[in-house]
Amino acid sequence: MKPFKSIITILICFISTQVFSQYTDVINSNRPGVSRSAYSVGKNVVQFEVGPYFIKEKRTPATAHEVSGLGADFAIRYGLLFEQLEVNVEGTYQNDKFKYPNQPDSEISRSNFKYLTLGAKYLVFDPYKNQEANKPNIYSWKANHSFKWKHLIPAVSVYLGANFDSKNNPYTAPNISGVSPKLMLATQNNFAGGWVLVTNFIKDRIGSDQSDFQYVITLTHSFNPEWVIFGELQGIKSNFYADNLFRVGAARLFGKDFQLDSSITFNAKDTPAVFSANIGASYRLDFHKDPKPEKGATPEENGADAKAEGKRRNRKSKKETKKSKKETKKKKKKDDDVDTDENKIKKQKKKEIDFD
Repeated sequence: MKPFKSIITILICFISTQVFSQYTDVINSNRPGVSRSAYSVGKNVVQFEVGPYFIKEKRTPATAHEVSGLGADFAIRYGLLFEQLEVNVEGTYQNDKFKYPNQPDSEISRSNFKYLTLGAKYLVFDPYKNQEANKPNIYSWKANHSFKWKHLIPAVSVYLGANFDSKNNPYTAPNISGVSPKLMLATQNNFAGGWVLVTNFIKDRIGSDQSDFQYVITLTHSFNPEWVIFGELQGIKSNFYADNLFRVGAARLFGKDFQLDSSITFNAKDTPAVFSANIGASYRLDFHKDPKPEKGATPEENGADAKAEGKRRNRKSKKETKKSKKETKKKKKKDDDVDTDENKIKKQKKKEIDFD
């Protein structure tokens, strides 16, 4: 229980730090890959992610076997209490046919959860929290798309979860059942030009006979506000199963709360060879509300968005311009008055001279 207590203590310490906003105007989905973003969905946002898939496995060395079936990935995510905190339920359910090709009547029907996890993720560091410093430069395309060294500093979050495994599960090692902990460190870099790099380091089913270590590296690129493509590498290492899986795919945004995606998964070995095709969808119920402005705080501290801040500054600029014009007009009038007085004195002196 010591690891649990340590993680909980760390989370409490970070919760006591200053809160900053990470809510986005459009849906923030983990799909279509398997990596987890460092950011949460946002306070009071409920998000659903689901993706049915087809899978085919074929092992050619002894003992040869084949697997063919269907399954579904799913996740329910909720932003709880703070912008940085997210609780979620995630899992994969699969139904397939397992058989030995050299043995007649060896087909076996299988179905169960490959994994089912309840957990919480907390953003502990966000290098993009300074909204003013990270606003786009409206005067320079090059400034917005050039490389910046500060982009190498990632956002970082930690995850603590619990796996729930049933007895006699065909997708886990023998004698695996009950509850086991899961830990994850997630990082995210947002580069210029629509490039995003996400990395996950996962220790799963800690203390069991199937204590997996996994890493996931995902690179995404958005061509425009609606389309994004991605490539991903997932490494799995345990005594029960080891593999390197590759994924490629794309996602399309429909409105600010709905996304569709598709991807394929494959590997480069035959123990077994794996191929999977996946389609999916993400949808959110957005109950997020911006915090009320604090008296004396800056717009960035109050969570004002760039558009609202731009309008405020535009109004301020207009007022200052108007004030400047008035002051210039007054000064000109004063100069004119002085000039008029000087002209009167000159005329008076001229009259006196003419009289003499």
